[in-house]
Amino acid sequence: MSSLPPSRTANFAERRTSAALRQKNSRPASAVLPPLEQENKSASGLKRKTTTSTTTETRRDVTSQETLVRRTTARSPLKPTESNSSGPRSRDAERPSSSGLAPAEKATAAPVPTSWSPQASLMTPTTAPLASRISVPPLASDAPASLRAPSLSTLSLTEQEAAIISDLLFVFMGFEGQYIRFQSDYQPLDEKSRLSGPQFRIEPGLDPSLRDLASSMLKIATHYSAVEAFVEVQSREDFGTVNHALCAAMRKLLKDYLILIAQLEHQTLTNEDFTLHQLNLHMKPTAHMMHQLYSVAYEILKENSMLDAEDDLSTSDDFENILESLREGRDAGMPGKKVCKGGLVLRHLTRRLQSMSGDPAARQLLTNLLKEASRPYMTMLNEWLHHGNVRDPHSEFLIREQKSIRREGLEQDYTDEYWEKRYTIRPELVPPQLEAVKDKVLLAGKYLNVVRECGGIDNIKDRNLDARADVPHTFDDPRFAENVSNAYAFANRSLMTLLLTTHALPARLRSLKHYFFLDRSDFFSYFLELTHSELKKPAKNVNTSKLQSLLDIVLRQPGSVAAEDPFKEDVKVVMNDVGLTGWLMRVVNVQGMDADASSLSAYTPAPTSTSGEAEKEISGYEALTLDYAVPFPLSLVVSRVTLTRYQLLFRYLLSLRHLETLLTNSWTEHTKNAVWTKRAARKRTGADAARDRRAEEWKRRAWCLRSRMLCFVQQLLYFCTSEVIEPNWAAFMSRLKVSEDQEESVGVEQRPGSQKQDAAFAMSSRLAPPAGKAPVDGEAKRTVDELMQDHVDFLATCLKECMLTNSKLLRINSKVMATCTMFANYTSSLSRYLAAADPESAGSGSTAYDPAKLDKLFSILQQYEDHFSRHLKILLDALNYLAATETVVFLGLCARLSMANEGGPGGGPGPGAYG
Repeated sequence: MSSLPPSRTANFAERRTSAALRQKNSRPASAVLPPLEQENKSASGLKRKTTTSTTTETRRDVTSQETLVRRTTARSPLKPTESNSSGPRSRDAERPSSSGLAPAEKATAAPVPTSWSPQASLMTPTTAPLASRISVPPLASDAPASLRAPSLSTLSLTEQEAAIISDLLFVFMGFEGQYIRFQSDYQPLDEKSRLSGPQFRIEPGLDPSLRDLASSMLKIATHYSAVEAFVEVQSREDFGTVNHALCAAMRKLLKDYLILIAQLEHQTLTNEDFTLHQLNLHMKPTAHMMHQLYSVAYEILKENSMLDAEDDLSTSDDFENILESLREGRDAGMPGKKVCKGGLVLRHLTRRLQSMSGDPAARQLLTNLLKEASRPYMTMLNEWLHHGNVRDPHSEFLIREQKSIRREGLEQDYTDEYWEKRYTIRPELVPPQLEAVKDKVLLAGKYLNVVRECGGIDNIKDRNLDARADVPHTFDDPRFAENVSNAYAFANRSLMTLLLTTHALPARLRSLKHYFFLDRSDFFSYFLELTHSELKKPAKNVNTSKLQSLLDIVLRQPGSVAAEDPFKEDVKVVMNDVGLTGWLMRVVNVQGMDADASSLSAYTPAPTSTSGEAEKEISGYEALTLDYAVPFPLSLVVSRVTLTRYQLLFRYLLSLRHLETLLTNSWTEHTKNAVWTKRAARKRTGADAARDRRAEEWKRRAWCLRSRMLCFVQQLLYFCTSEVIEPNWAAFMSRLKVSEDQEESVGVEQRPGSQKQDAAFAMSSRLAPPAGKAPVDGEAKRTVDELMQDHVDFLATCLKECMLTNSKLLRINSKVMATCTMFANYTSSLSRYLAAADPESAGSGSTAYDPAKLDKLFSILQQYEDHFSRHLKILLDALNYLAATETVVFLGLCARLSMANEGGPGGGPGPGAYG
């Protein structure tokens, strides 16, 4: 090891002798020779008398050169076997052999202990390519006592200073000296101990002034050893490219540090006036640099939990990335192990730079470290901003890509996973420089990724970003923020053009409105007439293929509005196994509150209930819905979640239309059936006259109830279509029109061959326009995410104002509509009961006369009136309350539905008016 000088061979002595002839100025021999040699010289009096001044000068030169060779040989890692194989010997044995030495001097040479023969070996390679593979030298405390240097107390002050300077040069490089050793608790084989840095102790007997001065410089050695270990550990593959770049920058600084140590060693050997104080002055600036490097390394290691007693496992393990790594055959790493890499390293460097802004030297050092460490991060950032690719093999970029989520699953994606979860932000890996624009960074890459997958930009892969001068490559580049903004504007403009122009998004949305909101629904009325016999069956017995065939026939009818629709092939018939009210109630109950439709992000098909009462069997009318095939990339705007909202509104409007049809058929029954149109004979008296008056009273009450129900349904249907859907649709299309106009204006200015088209990819920035002027095309005024949010807001508002997101309104409205449906379905039964109560109708027909039927009719009608009036009143009260607390739109609905409350109990002339 370095603290124990190795033995020398004969050729070394010859080399030292020839070098001594060329060296004229050297240090005195007493400053470098150990006391043992001085005693041997004094004991050999004969040799001393015959020595001339030339011989004395030559011995000084030889001793100086021997010290230089010994220090260089001990430091060189290229000859560990040679130095250790010979075994350490005493200082007398290191002196060059001479025929003039006295026998007594030869006898004083200490024998080489055979038990001490340390060997250097190669360690197992790691993923750090530049890490040292030489085994750690043994500790000086394990060396035999015969090899140890004499005590400092036996040396003079000059000799102590020379010995301490010599030891410090070794200690500065992380090795033990003869009088400066590691603390007893330091374990060089323990990685955590090496990363913390060794603590040194000075052997007793040193002069106090020298001890204080030497002790103040030992921190440099501790910091150097810790930084050197940090560079070796953090250069491993799993710590990421940002750590690799940081370690490369630190390695350059450590190389300069070793050059300084070599220069100081040269001063020690060639300048006999070089003192410990001068050494301290030379090391002051370097000490400050090493302290800054050590502080940076310590913060990163502390974040890695590599200096703690136990590693704290993170509770938020990224199981998706682990599963994805296992699928690809890569090492998933230890779950929960914290690793400080990527943006987190840059965040620590930035915070350190901010805290040391008042120190010019530290600021310059940390700025250089941040600049070099940010280069690989900026490479990933530019690749994401300009190509839409995530090239992050070590998971250190702020954008996380879930490769398991593919666009092929958009048809069954009820949670918008492709758009919301395929690319997400890692908040912990966002450097402070990107904190304000992280959303723009995310959207820019997402937009370009979609454009690239659709083939919108063909030459995007042929551009080498590393060779481009117009793209910043470090965080300190003044074009850094401008690069992000312009890339975002370009990506947004490209995707907006792709959606609005290439794939005709407005035409698609109008097609959706025709089919799902029953706009221009002449074809759908015809479809319901054709499928009436099939849809009145239970939902599980409906033939879906037959319904699809009938729908195709209707859509291709020459006189139909849908015949000219280019997207009619995308419409499909689907039968749902859960009723509309049950589905919506489950969604609302999962949320735990009466939330807005915008918060109901998971409109997933409700699973079959496994507990409680069995699901009520629904008819084909209640289960009927439409599906719509939307190609990519339009499926990002009209996603499965969005399409489910369309389906909910469609089923609600269909239920109102079907109920209106049932009540209209009931009115037809009331106007055409002879039982209902027959008037009582005026000549009757007595009991027959009283019975006839009661029958007429019952008919009028039934007609009034049917009219109130029809009024309720028609007013509710008109409100949902004309006062909710149409105004919100017009507002949504106006915003879409603004985006379309902007893209058209940009397209005109960027015709093929124009300069603006060539500058689009270069993304030259422009200043904001003055007030009153149109925005320039370099700015993203209307973004794709805003367009998608407008679409979602439109559907959410329609769902909320149609009373489909409030559990209380949903329950009450469903009860009112159920009462109306039941009354309409039992019209034929009421006709039979009425015929049985009339002796003339009963006698002429197959029905037997039963006088008690009339009383039963009054009882049944009273129940219908009570249920309808009570639930309608509760609905009106709830609407009035919500109109005052949430939205005033319900005031118009209250005014319309109040007309349906007239003519019955609680409003208008009641049943007693017909007496």
